[in-house]
Amino acid sequence: MAFHPRLPLLAVGTGGYDGGYFFEGELLLLDLETGTATSLIEHELGRQVLGLEWLNEQELRVLMAPPDDWQDKDAWVEGHVAVVHQPDWRSVAPRSITGYDLAGPRVAAARPDGREDARRSVSGLSTDWDPRRNVRAIEELSDGRVVATLEGVQLESWLPSAQRQWAVPDDDGGRDIVIAADERSAWVGLLRSEWEKRPQSVVRLSLEDGAQLDHLTPAAPMSVLRCADGLPALAPAGSAGERSRLRIRRGSRIYFRETLRKEGERSPRRGETWLAAAGLEVVPVAERPREPAEAEVRRLFPYSWTPGETHFAGPGVETADGHLVHAGTVYHGHGLLPGGSFVVRREVTNGEPTWVFRTNRKATGLDSDTETVYVTYDDGEIVALDLHDGAVRWRQHLTVAAVPVVLTALTVAGPGRLLIGTSDGRLLDCSVG
Repeated sequence: MAFHPRLPLLAVGTGGYDGGYFFEGELLLLDLETGTATSLIEHELGRQVLGLEWLNEQELRVLMAPPDDWQDKDAWVEGHVAVVHQPDWRSVAPRSITGYDLAGPRVAAARPDGREDARRSVSGLSTDWDPRRNVRAIEELSDGRVVATLEGVQLESWLPSAQRQWAVPDDDGGRDIVIAADERSAWVGLLRSEWEKRPQSVVRLSLEDGAQLDHLTPAAPMSVLRCADGLPALAPAGSAGERSRLRIRRGSRIYFRETLRKEGERSPRRGETWLAAAGLEVVPVAERPREPAEAEVRRLFPYSWTPGETHFAGPGVETADGHLVHAGTVYHGHGLLPGGSFVVRREVTNGEPTWVFRTNRKATGLDSDTETVYVTYDDGEIVALDLHDGAVRWRQHLTVAAVPVVLTALTVAGPGRLLIGTSDGRLLDCSVG
């Protein structure tokens, strides 16, 4: 962060590695008088910002990670530095800083871990605080307890009184949750970054106290899904982070996005991408998640219904009549274009869309009841779509105490109720209707 030398402005840099090969992030400009934050980088993925310094009233020095680490091991210890010039920083338009503006020489750029320094700084202000970040999944038990995964926590349990019952710490945290039928335990998929070389982990935790009861180590990245029969399954998550991780709730089969590439090819623009599925004929041993064998997998149809387009994955559900409703984005070299984010309902026989809803932001969560599809987006908007024709029933940006929040997880808890997780660790019980 860097305060402007004269104006009431704060430059904020964010970012990190996406788990595939991109260094993503934002350069934000916060107006300290109005509270308005403006995202300045034009490209959808942005850049991971490592350092900021105001050289004078018109020039901001920006240190960034390289765009990606494709065939570039030094990308983890080097970066690019650029000086961005604006005559009046109060009038800078959103997404107006281009790749040309951010072009600059390669320099050394260490990645120090500042978490402990930040913890000490905040603890010095008050001992009564609990650092919370990025909720990834949220579910409700029949006794009213709510369990969630989030950054830094494998799983946590909250009582109906809004008191935390227990939490299981973890460096990277949990991602997926599948509650056992007897609600005595849950399978949790743990987030493991590819570059850390730690194996993918799936654990079974007691819902009484969080104790670990079982552990699996799949051979490749997997998502843990609840199938239509209520039992857990492992769905291949691909090698491109969230872009390849299709996660279909309540599926009558194990659905996943499969890309066929030539040996050595990593580009997201190349290779045949299919919607693939494996049957649920195999009953898990002791309710351990099913992992589809290669012989069981069937490629159903091309993942993109538009020839020549590459579609990235997202959250989804299978409807009661066997259709798939899932979210995703359309790949473009310039980033996410207007209308490049979609929610689609598709026939599972041929992949043809029944309807398509388009918008400009990436979906972070999706669930449905018998009549409505609910979708959360990374700008804080939630959209309700008619399940049958995709018509917009309502849409709004969610705020808490008049402050906008970023929505990161979503579950339909019952008629007229949504459980929502946010990027700052909030668990929200929302009424709709």
